[in-house]
Amino acid sequence: MNNQTTAPQWRQATADDLGAIDAIGNGVHLSLPERPEVFAEKFDLFSPGCRVLIHSGEIVGYGMSHPWHLNKIPPLDTFLEALPSQPDCIFIHDVVVLPRARGHGAAEKFVEIVADVARERLIPALALVSVYDTHPLWMKCGFEVVQRPDLAEKLQSYGATARYMMRNLR
Repeated sequence: MNNQTTAPQWRQATADDLGAIDAIGNGVHLSLPERPEVFAEKFDLFSPGCRVLIHSGEIVGYGMSHPWHLNKIPPLDTFLEALPSQPDCIFIHDVVVLPRARGHGAAEKFVEIVADVARERLIPALALVSVYDTHPLWMKCGFEVVQRPDLAEKLQSYGATARYMMRNLR
């Protein structure tokens, strides 16, 4: 698909998209599986932070994010139960772009969508956990690696290459 002229586009996710999100996420993250109910809860708690990437009418990726607290890493495959009443970041839980849809800057575009969502809500930062040595991509999007020994244990469930990253929006 990289040689095609039409780039995939992000659109707001709907409840009908959750099956595709689950299939893509668990198909890509073989070592970091999450139950469909965990994806559904994130959507139910904060649908403005959930998008799907569409190309030729097909879902070829997704992004999920939600308000949270800086330096607090939500465990994988765990229910959030509620969002904080005074969040200081939007946590980008996951961004997956299938290989056939890469090469169009989709991840970067998703980050900018989430940054706009944060600014609309006066939330001053974005945060994420980089996995699979993708931190250079996130650095291109304005994120910096946060070095805090107290986060090391929480990062373990995300794999050996996990890095907590933050982007200030001010």
